Amino acid sequence: MRKEQHHKGWNEIKTNDSWAIFKIMGEFVNGFEKMSKIGPCVSIFGSARTKPDHKYYKLAESVAKGIVEAGYGVITGGGPGIMEAGNKGAHLGGGTSVGLNIDLPFEQHDNPYIDPDKSLDFDYFFVRKVMFVKYSQGFVVMPGGFGTLDELFEAITLIQTHKIGKFPIILVGTEFWEGLLAWIKQTLLGSFGNISEKDLDLIHIVDTEDEVIAILDSFYKNSELSPNF
Repeated sequence: MRKEQHHKGWNEIKTNDSWAIFKIMGEFVNGFEKMSKIGPCVSIFGSARTKPDHKYYKLAESVAKGIVEAGYGVITGGGPGIMEAGNKGAHLGGGTSVGLNIDLPFEQHDNPYIDPDKSLDFDYFFVRKVMFVKYSQGFVVMPGGFGTLDELFEAITLIQTHKIGKFPIILVGTEFWEGLLAWIKQTLLGSFGNISEKDLDLIHIVDTEDEVIAILDSFYKNSELSPNF
């Protein structure tokens, strides 16, 4: 009897896994249809825990406003903290403000600065991550946690392996990022040789809104590359 129940339980799991494919397909289709109509955007990443009175919240807001004034839209993860700051800056600048929302322990709700017709909800991290990469002309990465680092290293890996085209990766906040980049250069590149020097070509560390905009403008004006949708 126990053996029969055990097999029944596994069969139910396998069936649920199979049916999940349709839900995953639905998220991809909905995401592709909505995002393809939005136009060139830059993704802003950073901690959901950053408070509105923090200097990096204010800087993210200013950076986002500059990005939309330069002709791009802004995509964030849709939650509070740096994401809210990014959407707020885009909103105040009169530009496109996109939120790719997912239910997480520290992100209880989407923020109020997302354009109503550009708020997308996801259950699957990997589907959401595809949307960030496919529809972004650049990544602006503010101080954050594991999720921020995940997005950063996924983008670097995809560019390194030629799975996606190159785009600028801009790390904002020297005090936060310089230790990580030093370790990458000294240990990954220098001591172990696990990466190539050219893998770091697209990574920039800056501290101001003007530097972010200058890098984006330079990348697209001085190369044969053009926005990817």
